[in-house]
Amino acid sequence: MRLLLVTPPMTQLNTPYPATAYLTGFLRLHAERLGLHVMQADPALELFLRVFCRAGLTTVAKILNQRLARLRKGRRRSQPPPGLAHFAANTDRYLDTIDAAVRFLQGKDPSLALRIAGRDFLPEGPRFGVIADALPDDTEDPLAWAFGALGIADQAKYLASLYVDDVADVVREGIDPRFELSRYGEKLAASAPTFDPLQQALDAEPTFVDETLDDIAAALVARHRPDLLGLTAPFPGNVYGAFRIARAVKAVSPTTRIALGGGFVNTELRQLQDPRVFDYVDFITLDDGERPLLSLIEHLRSGGSPRAPLFRTLVRQHGRVILQTDPRQHDIPLRDSGTPTYDGLPLGDYLSIFEMLNPMHRLWSDGRWNKLTVAHGCYWKKCTFCDVSLDYISRYDPASADALVDRIEALVRETGQTGFHFVDEAAPPAVLRALSQRLLDRGVVITWWGNIRFEKTFTPELTKLMARSGCVAVSGGLEVASDRLLALMKKGVTVAQVARVTRAFADAGIMVHAYLMYGFPTETEQETVDSLERVRQLFEEGCIQSAFWHRFAATAHSPIGLTPKTFGIRLAPEPVVTFARNDLVYDDPVGCDHEFLGHGLRKALHNYMHGVGLDLDVRNWFAGGDRPVPAARVRKNLIRSAL
Repeated sequence: MRLLLVTPPMTQLNTPYPATAYLTGFLRLHAERLGLHVMQADPALELFLRVFCRAGLTTVAKILNQRLARLRKGRRRSQPPPGLAHFAANTDRYLDTIDAAVRFLQGKDPSLALRIAGRDFLPEGPRFGVIADALPDDTEDPLAWAFGALGIADQAKYLASLYVDDVADVVREGIDPRFELSRYGEKLAASAPTFDPLQQALDAEPTFVDETLDDIAAALVARHRPDLLGLTAPFPGNVYGAFRIARAVKAVSPTTRIALGGGFVNTELRQLQDPRVFDYVDFITLDDGERPLLSLIEHLRSGGSPRAPLFRTLVRQHGRVILQTDPRQHDIPLRDSGTPTYDGLPLGDYLSIFEMLNPMHRLWSDGRWNKLTVAHGCYWKKCTFCDVSLDYISRYDPASADALVDRIEALVRETGQTGFHFVDEAAPPAVLRALSQRLLDRGVVITWWGNIRFEKTFTPELTKLMARSGCVAVSGGLEVASDRLLALMKKGVTVAQVARVTRAFADAGIMVHAYLMYGFPTETEQETVDSLERVRQLFEEGCIQSAFWHRFAATAHSPIGLTPKTFGIRLAPEPVVTFARNDLVYDDPVGCDHEFLGHGLRKALHNYMHGVGLDLDVRNWFAGGDRPVPAARVRKNLIRSAL
């Protein structure tokens, strides 16, 4: 049996999404016994490379010129967006530079940095306005301020990233409104109660991006001849691409069986009832994919015999969606899941991109990181906003330090890369301590970062040990920076504790990113302003270097979604759900205008991450509203006193 595992468009461009690498590594442990040939591919990367090249942009320019001509001939003669107008006026320059810029971002032509940094090589569209807008008014040379006199390579990478963003805006605004660099058709799938929007998009006249993806899917079938195609959809922004690929594969190879899984499926399709979904895929697996895929392969090899039952898999029978699972089976322990492998993926073709002048923030999109999991699930699993009822959170299963180092060494040998991103929900301190010590004892030199909880176990002694072992950054949830709300969330931390832990990391030379949340149930305007003031102090004291505000969402599988009355909110009546269910609409009796506050919160963070505005009263970030916001009631020395 030939199995092909793919990640549909779109995901990050700098490194492969790890799901196919995990599953390929695991299934190859069983390949000989099952007569299985496992392959993997990344059509998301291939789609980008086919559009963002001279041939692709030539087609984009042709389509765009036709549309702009119709606009000019129309009775109202509407003006195109600035990005489209700039591209139309500089089409030849874009065609002449796109291949070179992509090669540079792939690390294949580093000498081009000097030309890009000179600011005369690449056409500079609207995205380049951020260079002047984001930095102090008295900065004569913004890029020298950010990179210094010798940071030519990084400066050029930043400029080339803005250039790629400009081109992506042209594709989205002029060719396909569903397309973005890290997502594709996201709004069609996110918490969509019915399959209708996706069905309508799939049935509509295809765009140039759609047609390109259809061609890629057909080429994958011709190249790999899969008997079984596995599609992983980790996010809503992969779902449209997944169904598009599935339809294209069925058209050219009707006998290929197709399975769909991934984070979106595990979270949002647990109540799936619409049988039309199975016009595109044959099986939908829930939660971790190792055991369900292994059972599916054995089931197909047996010809569908009851003696080889499916495990946690949705199928269509007699026009209805049913869940088939064998209660005698169990998930694969992390120790038996094997070492991920990137064999078959074009590692040299991924692009390092960063659009923000912040060293911590760029880690997510810059550099090729090998992905590993320190522990499955979360050892805390109490946060009331988190999907703690689902397997990916609730089933905690740590790996041993020696097993982790063995896998690290194997991946370094395979890829030649020593950068690692541990993709845990929250890496446990005890395992990180053991891992750090084992890396040092065995003389394994890597650079690594990952997600943690800001708990007191991360002492200065532990953070220094982690730094010596190669840790350069951590991210973690501070959320609301309010002790009352942190207690309501059951985060198990206080603001003062977070300050001490983040300072310990910063003192050890480890960068810190804080996840922040606004709009939590019962959160008042005063608490939001106070949270921003505490965040300002954390930046000012050097405790954190990067952060991001998320708008709170009540989700169906979280304690808040399951017991909303406990948190003082009332859920709105839901539509009949036959497809996806996750985000829940609710009424918060506090009545705070979170949308108004959100703009100011994001603006403040953007400036703080550039070292700007730390001396300003936080009320300044909310200027322009029809009413004033309250002054922060936090003591000015709150964070400093905690340290």
